[in-house]
Amino acid sequence: MSALAQALKDLDEKSVYQLVEDKIKNGTSPLDIIAECNEGMVGVGELFSSGVYFLSQLIFSAEIFKNVMNMLEPVMPKSGPGVSVGKVVIGTVKGDIHDIGKNIVANLLRGSGFEVTDLGVDVPAEKFVEALKETGARVLGLSALLNFTYPEMKTVVEAVTKAGLRDKVTIIIGGAPCNEQVRQFTGADYYAEDAMTGVNICKKIYS
Repeated sequence: MSALAQALKDLDEKSVYQLVEDKIKNGTSPLDIIAECNEGMVGVGELFSSGVYFLSQLIFSAEIFKNVMNMLEPVMPKSGPGVSVGKVVIGTVKGDIHDIGKNIVANLLRGSGFEVTDLGVDVPAEKFVEALKETGARVLGLSALLNFTYPEMKTVVEAVTKAGLRDKVTIIIGGAPCNEQVRQFTGADYYAEDAMTGVNICKKIYS
């Protein structure tokens, strides 16, 4: 684990900002910096899952990461006018208000040149369908942190099918309770075990 990832995992706010500042000055790619932070956030998630960290620490880590993204904003790669790698609709499903992982994925996608429609948290199935119709996006990302909400992912997949969009949209799921079994249960196309995997799947779909 890199020094930056470790500092974020340890919730050492001062060290995180200093390391990010140094990396920006040294010309490190903002996407590489985000990837290191993502590794740290995964570590925070593991400590939360094992009961070492509590919700307050999870929220604090998200706040640190948000501030890092603000620091990186001026140096993030920008797509040219009208240029887009592809369109992605993303959101946390109904019944879940967690957005740390979703926000990491959305920021990585934007940094990679994707147009991202982020619907936020506690999103009902019909809102996902509506956004897909409005944007014409070929990728839908569904996030859930609470394991009792993953059946809602199945509801969203069914709603997309009912709307006649299933053959046009690739659905990716992600979040703490998700695995290959959950993917099969929901009917999604892919399960992303981390943020970078999700981004790489999107790149593959639009390549």
